[in-house]
Amino acid sequence: MDKLLLSKKRMSEIVGWSEANGRRWVKHFKEYIPEDLSGTRVMYTSESLRIMKLLKRLNEEGLNIAEIKQIFSDEGIPRNKKEEKLLLNKFSTNNLIKNVKETIPSIKDMMIPYLHMIKDGKAYPASEITERLVSHFHLTDEQQVMKYENTSDIIFLSRVRSVRYSLKKENYIEEVNKLTYQITSEGLELLGENKHEIEEEIEELEKVVDPLTIVKEKLDELKQELAETLLKQLRNVHWIKFEDIVIELLTVMGYGDGKVTQRTNDEGLDGVIKEDKLGLDNIYVQAKRYGATNSVGRDVVQSFSGALDGKGARKGVFITTSYFTDNAKQYAECLDAKKIILIDGKQLAKLMIDHNVGVDISHTFVIKSIDYDYFKDE
Repeated sequence: MDKLLLSKKRMSEIVGWSEANGRRWVKHFKEYIPEDLSGTRVMYTSESLRIMKLLKRLNEEGLNIAEIKQIFSDEGIPRNKKEEKLLLNKFSTNNLIKNVKETIPSIKDMMIPYLHMIKDGKAYPASEITERLVSHFHLTDEQQVMKYENTSDIIFLSRVRSVRYSLKKENYIEEVNKLTYQITSEGLELLGENKHEIEEEIEELEKVVDPLTIVKEKLDELKQELAETLLKQLRNVHWIKFEDIVIELLTVMGYGDGKVTQRTNDEGLDGVIKEDKLGLDNIYVQAKRYGATNSVGRDVVQSFSGALDGKGARKGVFITTSYFTDNAKQYAECLDAKKIILIDGKQLAKLMIDHNVGVDISHTFVIKSIDYDYFKDE
């Protein structure tokens, strides 16, 4: 018999969940979590703890209760660490994202289908051609909206734009109106070539790169570099200045009129944003200027939550220059009576750049395109 016996509360604490959250997961996975009756008390074994830890890891990978239940139903419960590792590798968010990315048609895959979509010689809006490609490749919603990591660019649409640019650059299609395209005689000739010649031409088309794509990639690199530099600067400013910056940012973002609270005896609250002029609904702010490796744990967020209770407040924003632990994030997500938003260093730097706080515009580039309406007969 297993010597280790744990209460539901203790098991939840070891896993890193609140008692309420642990109780919720035990309830949903009751059939998978062994119980041991000790007198009149229901206790849990080391095997129960192993299953709970596995549930937490799967949840941290982005899987919800329903998804994990389906996985357990289809795959069964892993019996040891080796099987756990195989299951986590199979269903981790990163692998699922990777698998979806691999099913999105490449630029090479879409070259000839793109021409086939418009081979009747009529002019088609870019959006309609894209819809036809979606139908041709039977793309799911997930495949259509998957984005590149750390950017807002949708993979499928980005590849469609590259296909369009390459075909236009090599005169296989022409833009007859703004974002309206028509196949050329050369495009029709390409469709009539034999398989070998088509494959050779596609290889050449793949080498054609849209200059705008290169510019955007470089701009993304510059923005990432700026964010890293900005974050280093924030970690080095005086804590009083940091509080002022945070309140200014939230005010610029349009959440209301903000002010820093008194510097001493602030009861764990560094600022307040009045969402309306009378202050009927306030957002309280905590700002922690920490080093890159100094994480913000659940206990700190819980203390902030208690400070909100002291004000009878329902909304809070916790901003740090470091990062939040998984326990801290889960605690904030599980709150019912109030809403606490956690903003880590990376998010903070991005918001400051997006809202021009602490940064200046160094250069402005203007990219022009043809005004097709100008050339139309009146």
